Amino acid sequence: MDDKTDIEHCKIVGLPLIASERKGSMTPIYNNIQIPFDIQRVYYLYDVPAGAERGGHAHKDLQQLIISVSGSFDVIAKDGKNERVFTLNRPFNALYIPRLIWRELTNFSSGSICLVLASLLFNESDYLRNYTEFIEYKRCHEDSLSRS
Repeated sequence: MDDKTDIEHCKIVGLPLIASERKGSMTPIYNNIQIPFDIQRVYYLYDVPAGAERGGHAHKDLQQLIISVSGSFDVIAKDGKNERVFTLNRPFNALYIPRLIWRELTNFSSGSICLVLASLLFNESDYLRNYTEFIEYKRCHEDSLSRS
């Protein structure tokens, strides 16, 4: 398992853009080509009310690719030491988030749609939903790595 769990490993990934003036645009996504995992689950967020926030959690093992297929929103990513804000507003750009990164989605524009590709099926035990518990879990994880 990859232990790249700091903010520097959150990155914007350019997705293929196939554009035609007469037919519109298309963006294909392939397992293990644009993203470093096999897609096990796909879901999307929509009709998010103005001022609402989503996320507010981290995952122990799950990795994600987050895409704004319509509209825009911000993703606040935190690794426990550093924080970075990514604005997603193009369907051919995606944000890769490795495991053990706290994420908050905010500033949804009207009509925005957020598509999420996940490396694992839903498993409640993979979630860290309290920021203080996330920090403690991550500290213990890093301590165990340094002893290895």
